[in-house]
Amino acid sequence: MSRILIVAATTGYQTRMFADAARRLGFEAVLATDRCHVLEDPWGDRAIPVRFDDPYSAAEAISQAGPFDGIIAVADRPTLVAALAAEKLGVRYNSPASVEAARNKFLARQRFEAARLPVPQFFRVPIDQDPTQIKASYPCVLKPLGLSASRGIIRANDPAEFAAAFRRIEALLARPEIRMMRDEQNRYIQVESFIEGREYAIEGVLTDGSLKTLAVFEKPDPLDGPFFEETIYITPPRAEPSALIAAAEKAIRALCLTQGPIHAELRYDGRTAWALEVAARPIGGLCAKTLRFDGGMPLEELLLRHAASQDISHLQIEPGASGVMMIPIDREGIYEGVEGVEAARGISGIADIEITAKVGHALEPLPEGATYLGFIFARGESSEEVERSLRSAHAKLQFQIAPSLQVIR
Repeated sequence: MSRILIVAATTGYQTRMFADAARRLGFEAVLATDRCHVLEDPWGDRAIPVRFDDPYSAAEAISQAGPFDGIIAVADRPTLVAALAAEKLGVRYNSPASVEAARNKFLARQRFEAARLPVPQFFRVPIDQDPTQIKASYPCVLKPLGLSASRGIIRANDPAEFAAAFRRIEALLARPEIRMMRDEQNRYIQVESFIEGREYAIEGVLTDGSLKTLAVFEKPDPLDGPFFEETIYITPPRAEPSALIAAAEKAIRALCLTQGPIHAELRYDGRTAWALEVAARPIGGLCAKTLRFDGGMPLEELLLRHAASQDISHLQIEPGASGVMMIPIDREGIYEGVEGVEAARGISGIADIEITAKVGHALEPLPEGATYLGFIFARGESSEEVERSLRSAHAKLQFQIAPSLQVIR
């Protein structure tokens, strides 16, 4: 029986999906999660409690629970813990230096520049610097280094917008839940020149540095700012993907990633493909449900097989087109419910709808927010059909969000 370590956040959507896939395969899945170490196995899954803000101690705790046949990290913060643990255990995985570069926007840009990849002008500044004294070219994009999923990313077109964006990100990084992460990256804001073009994403898996592309997604909604909330992913893309795949491969080599899942984000203007980032983990949230491989195999099962050193080179994505809409939060308030779900499910091509917002919970849109209302999944013969299905289903949904003075700004 293969014994696979899954390093993941306790609250992550995918943690249970990987555990369920491992059970179907007959693998022993051992979870290492950032839960309270004082409580005695609160979830009843015998997970190893770790702290992502202390990766070396976490790796030591994991190594005591070995051996393992493979390791998978779910989300960005667990990747360093997984790499350090793999190094101790002698398990094939990415090096700690490579995953640290992948999850650090500044280091990644430096690696891309050194490899002579196309990169925007970029620099980073401490969050305690006076934004009115910072010189930038416009338009530009401000990014907190330690956050993910477009959180805190803001476009500025002039000095006044720059100062406002800087202070907004500074306030976000000062929140207690972010300061508790104790991430050194959160002491900086990165400034980059804005890149024109459409956005795409690549899902793949590395074996000894060789990339197997699993899917190329297009993002049909323009992501030009002022915020950069992702909504729709569709595969296959309606643009020729060869330039995107080639750019992703160069970025992977620049970061020295070698083993396991990757999720790459790129911009493409029809001439140049710019690698925005390459994360050493699978696609986030429930979006992986968009992908099905031979025999209906989900992404989690494919990645577990790969971690267990099984040959997955022959596996291909199912024919046809598929897509997901991450339902955006358009205003802050208290979630009270949704109408029209059954009508939305009745739209041709809709495969599933999952509303993940909880009644009574506070909602907050980007750039401060970090969640979605839910996910809509669609399948069809073409990408055009899938996009129409997703937009039609979304139009049927009516969310009730009550105003609240208690939502943090």
